[in-house]
Amino acid sequence: MSVFDHEYRPYEGRLTALGSRPLVLARYAMNEAWSSKISVGLFVLGLLPCLVNLVIIYVADNPIARALILRGGGGNTPFSIGESFFLQVLETQCWFALVLAAWIAPRLVSFDLSDNALPILLSHPISRFGYLLGKFIALAVFLSYVTWIPCLTLFVYQCYASPVPWGMDHLRLGAGLFIGAAIWILLLSMVGLAVSSWVKWRVIATGAMFAVVFVPAGVGGIASAILRTKWGLLLNIPVVMSELWQRLLGAPSFMNSRLDLPTFAIVSVLIAACMLCVAVLNARIRAREVVRG
Repeated sequence: MSVFDHEYRPYEGRLTALGSRPLVLARYAMNEAWSSKISVGLFVLGLLPCLVNLVIIYVADNPIARALILRGGGGNTPFSIGESFFLQVLETQCWFALVLAAWIAPRLVSFDLSDNALPILLSHPISRFGYLLGKFIALAVFLSYVTWIPCLTLFVYQCYASPVPWGMDHLRLGAGLFIGAAIWILLLSMVGLAVSSWVKWRVIATGAMFAVVFVPAGVGGIASAILRTKWGLLLNIPVVMSELWQRLLGAPSFMNSRLDLPTFAIVSVLIAACMLCVAVLNARIRAREVVRG
């Protein structure tokens, strides 16, 4: 019997710290997200409204530019930079974030499931929580680029460009922009990971992201109309988030006072949605693959 030399040698390099191992997955997930030209195109498209709003702020705060553009309109401006303006900015950016999440989230988990790579990944010294945390960080960072980062950039520019002291009187507005965007990022990331872990096909997972947001809205609207109650609106994610953003920013209410939802009910619905996503992820992200046939 021939005896061959054993070529295997154990790894003797520096081990990655346990707490930073999810960041390795996050780095590779970010590279995967940016590798698509469609992702880059959607990202650029999502920043275009910010450029328009930047010009609006400049015109509103600069009397010379206002006179040139408005042709001597008596120094008055049709643009009012305040809570309502930044509410519109936040809503626009957050709905662009939904489009980005629907495109990017399936690339982060469904590829691992469809290629049966998840058992191999979890056989490495990383837990299921660490795996999901790495994917969550990548998606949250990507969505931050089109939500709270540009929103706070516009807020800081308004503080700088305003001819009167403005920033200290509107600190709540800046905090509301960040908190409102962070809540939306958390919800989108959880829903995106849950949907992509359940649906292996990329195109179907992208469509399912929109269905999860808008189908319950239709069901809630029908329930509210039939039962003549406002509680069906709790299933309407666009209405729920718009009301929450309006209250965080202190903007005027756009809803009929009879249809206003309690803040406690809104927060409870969002927590329940996140817990449902956690249950789905706990059931789907396993270090095994069951094949029936």
